[in-house]
Amino acid sequence: MKNDNTVRFTPKNYVVTAVLLAIVTAALAAAPYWLGRADLRLAGEIMLYISLATLWNLLAGYAGLVSVGQQAYVGLGGYMLFAFTIFIGVPPILAIPIAGVIGALLAIPVAFLVFRLRGAYFAIGTWVIAEVFRLSFAQISALGGGSGTSIPASIVKSMAETRAARESLSYWLAFGLAAFIILFVYLYLRSSKGLALTAIRDNELAASSLGIDIWKTKFFTYVVSAALTSMVGALIFLQKLRISPDAAFSVNDWTAFVIFIVVIGGIGTIEGPIIGAIIFFALRETLADLGTGYLITLGVVAIIIMLKAPNGIWGILRDRFDISFFPLLYRVENQKQDR
Repeated sequence: MKNDNTVRFTPKNYVVTAVLLAIVTAALAAAPYWLGRADLRLAGEIMLYISLATLWNLLAGYAGLVSVGQQAYVGLGGYMLFAFTIFIGVPPILAIPIAGVIGALLAIPVAFLVFRLRGAYFAIGTWVIAEVFRLSFAQISALGGGSGTSIPASIVKSMAETRAARESLSYWLAFGLAAFIILFVYLYLRSSKGLALTAIRDNELAASSLGIDIWKTKFFTYVVSAALTSMVGALIFLQKLRISPDAAFSVNDWTAFVIFIVVIGGIGTIEGPIIGAIIFFALRETLADLGTGYLITLGVVAIIIMLKAPNGIWGILRDRFDISFFPLLYRVENQKQDR
C-alpha cells in the first residue's frame, strides 16, 4: 500500500451547482417579464455594481493592486459613449465596446506610471490619476464643461421605440455585461495566468523565484480591468442619460461603495462581490432615509465585518457549509493504491 498525494481540482456537487446557476441565470434573464419598472431599474443597477465590484476584486483580491481610482475608467467610459454617440453618430450599443477599447489604450500609459509606486503610494497615485481625468473632462466645453451634458432625445429613441422597451434593453445590457465579466474572471483565474496571479497575491517573492513575470501579469490584469470598467461606465451613463465630471468621477459612488461591497462580501472570491452587492443594496433601500446616518451605518457594518469576519460574509458561508459556486481552489486528496 502507498499513499499517493495528488493535487487536483475537486468541485463538490458540480451538477447541482450548475443547475442552480442555470435556474438563477434564466430567472434573471427573464426579469423584464416579471419585475415592475422600478424594480427592474434597481436590478440593472445591482448588475452594474456587481460588475464594478468583480473587477475591483480582480485587481485587489488577486493582483494585489489596491486601486482607489477606478472611477477614472468609469467616467472615461461614460464620456466616450457621449462623445461617440453625439459627435460621430455611433449607435449607443456599439459605443460601449469602443469605450472599452479606449479605456484599455489609456490604461497602458497609466499603468507604466502608477506601477512605479507601491502599496499606499499606488493607491494614492490611482486616485490622483482619476482627479486628472476629472479636471481634464471638465475643461471640454463641447461636452458641457463642468456642468455636463445630456444625450439628445433622438439618440435615446434610436435604441427602442417605447420607454418600457428601452428600460428592458438597458437591463439586458447590464445583465449580459455582468454575466460576461463574471465568466471572464472565472475562466481567467482558472487559467495558467490566473494561477500565476494567485501565486503573486500569496507570495510575490516566491512567485518571482518560480519564474513568473510579476510585472507583465499585473499589467495585463490592470489593462483588462480598465477596459471592462470603461464598458461598465459607458452603460451606467447610458442609463442615466446625463453626465458631468463630478458624477462621472465620483470616488464615493464608483470606488468607496465598490470597496465596501467587496469587503463585506468577501475579497478574493468570485461569489463575494455578488453577495456584497445584494447586502449593500438591501441596506441602501432600507436605510437611505437616514441621511448621513446611512453612511455611518455602512461604515459600522464594514468595521464589524473586517473585525469579526475578515473573509467576508461569503467566507463564513463557505467555511460553514463547504460550498462554492465558482470553485477555484485546488485541494490535496490522499488516495491509497495497491501495489
